[in-house]
Amino acid sequence: MAQAPLLQLSQIGLTFGGNPLFDGLDLVVQPGDRVALVGRNGSGKSTLMKLMAGLVEPDRGTRSLAPATSVGYMEQDPDFTPFATLGDFAAQALDPTEHYRIEMAAEGLDFDPARDPASASGGERRRAALAKLLAEAPELMLLDEPTNHLDIQAIGWLEARLRETRAAFVLISHDRAFLRALTRATLWLDRGQMRRREAGFEGFEDWRDKLWAEEDDARHKLDRKIKSEARWAVEGISARRKRNQGRVRALQALRAERAAQIRRQGTAAMALETAAPSGKLVAELERVHKSYGDRPILRDFSLRIQRGERVALVGPNGAGKTTLLRLIMGEEEPDSGTIRRGTNLVPALFDQTRAQLDPDSSLWENLTGDPLMRVPGQADQVMVRGRPKHVVGYLKEFLFDEAQARAPVRALSGGEKARLLLARIMAQPSNLLVLDEPTNDLDIETLDLLQDILGEYDGTVLLVSHDRDFIDRIASTTLVFDGGGQVTAYAGGWSDYLAQRPSDAEPGPKAPATGTPPAKPARAVEKPAKPSQGLSFTEAHRLERLPAEIARLEAEIAKLSELLADADLFTREPVKFRKATEALAARQSALEAAEEDWLTLAEKAEADASAR
Repeated sequence: MAQAPLLQLSQIGLTFGGNPLFDGLDLVVQPGDRVALVGRNGSGKSTLMKLMAGLVEPDRGTRSLAPATSVGYMEQDPDFTPFATLGDFAAQALDPTEHYRIEMAAEGLDFDPARDPASASGGERRRAALAKLLAEAPELMLLDEPTNHLDIQAIGWLEARLRETRAAFVLISHDRAFLRALTRATLWLDRGQMRRREAGFEGFEDWRDKLWAEEDDARHKLDRKIKSEARWAVEGISARRKRNQGRVRALQALRAERAAQIRRQGTAAMALETAAPSGKLVAELERVHKSYGDRPILRDFSLRIQRGERVALVGPNGAGKTTLLRLIMGEEEPDSGTIRRGTNLVPALFDQTRAQLDPDSSLWENLTGDPLMRVPGQADQVMVRGRPKHVVGYLKEFLFDEAQARAPVRALSGGEKARLLLARIMAQPSNLLVLDEPTNDLDIETLDLLQDILGEYDGTVLLVSHDRDFIDRIASTTLVFDGGGQVTAYAGGWSDYLAQRPSDAEPGPKAPATGTPPAKPARAVEKPAKPSQGLSFTEAHRLERLPAEIARLEAEIAKLSELLADADLFTREPVKFRKATEALAARQSALEAAEEDWLTLAEKAEADASAR
């Protein structure tokens, strides 16, 4: 017997500001559902969550909840006013005997339940809101961007909790890795209409693109039919006095159908212009120490960054990632050690706090008020990569409409603020991009575009992010902070770090004390015999790990070779061809070095065994 749904929305209609947000929307959540809710920024995902939670009333339609079903909603900006501590807020609906649940969640999410909300950061408040939801354990959880402001360790903890829960949940997130790991169904909100796919986020983008292609084909056929019928109508005037009025009415209906179709929102017209090249050396740090009071940030850290590198910084919140960026940029100085900075650096900074934006000023004022963008004597113009543009025209390139231009920045969503900040930093040429949590609040389409732009950017990129998929797509080097002042550099992105890290290391950032990149991963032809005691611990450990690393490298080389076998790839997608060629060369070099390592270690193990 089929189970009754936990929640059902039927024929929901809702209008904001005179424009319909939803019209005839239907949605069902079944017991045990693990659903990704996806859609463009501004499509109404958060509003739909509030409708599901019963916090917003629709203009029409019904919301039905199964009897005795509890629904929990993770608020984006909850009211902490009545509460003395974050823990008091999180435990407000719990029996005192259940307060241990808050302590457990606080440990996993890394916040202090005793902290005064007035002194807590926005990220700490959001983690407290997430702890409240998890501790209450409702039958249906509604989570709106739960991974924002979480470090990778906390994301891993949350992922494990949600994987184990028996509750149903609906999840909004830009984190592809998080969505792929957890979801079994996908709700796609597109231009006020809801589509459901009975599969998780994996494969969603292919499915979406197929539906869009079918839609474009149907629109093209309709346009051709309208054009044909319109030609008949015009020619019929001279051919006969009395036209077929039924056919004329059919033409009018076709035109009305075409006019009623809602065009898809395009992608932001983002672009980066590289300034004159910097010197080959961007920054060199030697034996750098940095502490705040008795808390170490960096210990004996050395690193060399060359022009064109993409360096990702990952680690727990507060581990020192932003401090390292400030040291590299010259905004802070080390307690000891030396930092040599390159020449001709033209930096552009994306600040995770959005501090460059004045929340009380309008979007217009935030652009024209920037000294680098101001056009003397032209109050309605901004300088964009050396050319004046009208403010509204430039804002439209980043998907803002004319009505928003005079609205205060504080009225924008998180994703809209991120797009506005990108509009500012992309207006000027640069050769060093410093991106501190750029992926927070951006939708997947904008993340795809940002990734492509960074792939074509000729300058150097320093990236702080907790988005594992984005790091994999961008980084050539990953710096892993352990939270105690130790930092290790790994070649490649997040997945490469997981493959290279010591087997006893946590999947979150804990690493040995060095700032020097380790040797490239190696491969073996076959798994060696168990290493003898004559090998050092490090050598024995490496010899045991080599076969798995080699299998991964061989699989990656096979995929890249298959991709490059497409003779039309260079003409069709030159950027993809270049990146694939570079990746193939890097992995082939790694394999050659690996074979040397394996043979050396295997021979040493065999010699030690013979000597005994």
